[in-house]
Amino acid sequence: MALNRRPGMNAEGHRPIRSFVLRQGRLSAAQARSHAALLPVWGIPYAPARLDLDALFGRRAPRILEIGFGMGEATAAIAAVNPDKDYVGVEVHTPGVGALLKRIAALGLTNVRVIQHDAVEVLANMIGEAALDGIHLFFPDPWPKKRHHKRRLVQPAFARLAASRLKAGGTLRLATDWPEYAEQMLAVLAAEPLLAGGDAPAPASRPQTRFESRGLKLGHPVRDLVFVRRPLREERAEECR
Repeated sequence: MALNRRPGMNAEGHRPIRSFVLRQGRLSAAQARSHAALLPVWGIPYAPARLDLDALFGRRAPRILEIGFGMGEATAAIAAVNPDKDYVGVEVHTPGVGALLKRIAALGLTNVRVIQHDAVEVLANMIGEAALDGIHLFFPDPWPKKRHHKRRLVQPAFARLAASRLKAGGTLRLATDWPEYAEQMLAVLAAEPLLAGGDAPAPASRPQTRFESRGLKLGHPVRDLVFVRRPLREERAEECR
């Protein structure tokens, strides 16, 4: 008998564990105006169908997806100094989406698009395999309480999904100011056969975000990780070990 499941439930009839909680953050008037006026211009509505990124940006270029861009300061700054690359930012919180849209307009950026939706569903349903040159995940929610660790985004299933969306040689860049989460990230990603990498110096191209600044003020050490999608022959050799 077919399972009659409610919207938002997975194939087993359970609601998936989310790595975020939609909080009612303060939405400024400027963010609200930008969200209303600019999301129809630079936003991509979520739909469970593959995006044609060449058609979306009107060109063929390296493509980077950023997960959880916060208030968008890093996204806009990186896109502004890399006009030869295209960026898709994914965020669930309306104030952050409004803030990034405002930055896009102020800087006159044409190489950024925004999706306001769950990043896992975007990766799984909207991004094709080997479609991306890079994925950025800077300062995701560390969910510090042990009972909440299951909500952390970087888990084996996510590692496999993210790796599958990268081209051979594509990079997954991560940063966190939570040491225990950094160790979990390192262990999970090192165990993924499609990826190779580890600790890396903070790239000069990554500007300091408000989340990073807050962590540094609290004395949290910031740790950067970089993993690269293996070439096909290396993937096969690793999976055979």
